[in-house]
Amino acid sequence: MSESATDRIAAILTDRYGLAVKELVQLPIGQGTVNYRATCADRDVFIKNYPPGTDLLGEEKAVQLSELAHSHGIPAATALRNRDGQVIDATTSVALSVWEWMPGQVVTELNKAQYQQTGHVLGRIHAAFADLPASSEPSTEAERWRDVNVEELTSTVDKLLEIIAQRAADGVADAFDVEAERTLTERRAMLFRIPELVAELPRELTVQVLHGDYSPVNLLFTGNALSAVLDFRPPEPFLLAYDLGRVAFYPNTVTGDPNWQEAARTLIVAYRAASPTVPDHDIRACGRVALLQLLGSLYGVKQHYLKPGLFQDDLDEFWLMRHRAVDIMMRHLSETDLLLNDLTTRPPDGLDHQGEP
Repeated sequence: MSESATDRIAAILTDRYGLAVKELVQLPIGQGTVNYRATCADRDVFIKNYPPGTDLLGEEKAVQLSELAHSHGIPAATALRNRDGQVIDATTSVALSVWEWMPGQVVTELNKAQYQQTGHVLGRIHAAFADLPASSEPSTEAERWRDVNVEELTSTVDKLLEIIAQRAADGVADAFDVEAERTLTERRAMLFRIPELVAELPRELTVQVLHGDYSPVNLLFTGNALSAVLDFRPPEPFLLAYDLGRVAFYPNTVTGDPNWQEAARTLIVAYRAASPTVPDHDIRACGRVALLQLLGSLYGVKQHYLKPGLFQDDLDEFWLMRHRAVDIMMRHLSETDLLLNDLTTRPPDGLDHQGEP
């Protein structure tokens, strides 16, 4: 953001939150909000600046969900209130929320203890949210997720390939264009698998309020201890298997850890110990749900050619990694099914006797 916008944020922190700002630095993270760290006289805080058009009511509910998790003993961040007791300040054109600064650092290549921690805390989150009123509501989003329009998806791929072809004809194609053309062509050939994979999912998959974006980039570790869970999404019910599968088969893990299936085993065993009432069919489906989410998404490459994100280089890399993950998971689908079936034949009896994470 421009310096004047930064000055406006500092003024809001002073006028609306009573914070004496010494330094305000934009952080190179996040795609949906512009994020800052402020060093103040008595503390450091994290600031989310919401772009125009953001559903601020939904974001307020997301703040409340994070604080609900915190009340259940989960290391989730809490938001500071402004002078009117609000968790989001929208009194100016710069809407923002201010959060306590949480300890720890992001770890993209987890070790065994960190996988255990990750699964254990997600299990606690799901157990805490299972009885929320919103968890008993039907999920229109889940129905839309099942109803994938493969023809429309293929058309979007073709549009992106046409843009790349035109760049090549104009003599301006770069290294990413070459990789994007290759991966999009490969993805196009995979899309016919989507309907059969969706059809093989049980209809009765659990729907409830989730974290919604539970992944290594939103977790902070201090050593092996999970010290912060960040960026809860608004409490819209969705597939429980999505939250679990997304983190158990995260692209960084699938593409970077040669033992990625054992990593998933470790995480899911810890998850089941913390939330033992989750039905077996949700566990068995989480790998396919994760695969379908990746397979039907053009996130990253679509932004590159149609509407660049805040940190598009990161999105470019993420697209390539996600595509590699799809290829690996497609080739090892039967082994993943066997792994998850094996896990559901064993009782969630305390992390396979490995001790609480």
